[in-house]
Amino acid sequence: MAETPVSVFGWLQLFNSRNLGLTVLLAAVMASALAIVNTSFKSRTVFHELQKLRAESNELDVQQGQLLIEQSTFGLEGRIEQKAMDELDMTLPDWSRIIMVRHE
Repeated sequence: MAETPVSVFGWLQLFNSRNLGLTVLLAAVMASALAIVNTSFKSRTVFHELQKLRAESNELDVQQGQLLIEQSTFGLEGRIEQKAMDELDMTLPDWSRIIMVRHE
């Protein structure tokens, strides 16, 4: 007589009334383990993104400081006059050539 093959579930007797609680508990443990792995992965991904954003924030803070220093340097009146004379060959006109216009 040929024996019929027994399935894995039949061999383990997981769905037997005596082992049904153990099967449910095993499924709950597996679901919990997968949830922990998923949460850990998401947490690491978000933490990595946070680190990138903090680095970008630091770079922007440095850039803002440099721009503020540059703004204060270029805003000096003497520097503007000196650049106009050096780079644009501008000169101060004679007082005799200046015409004042009055608005009434």
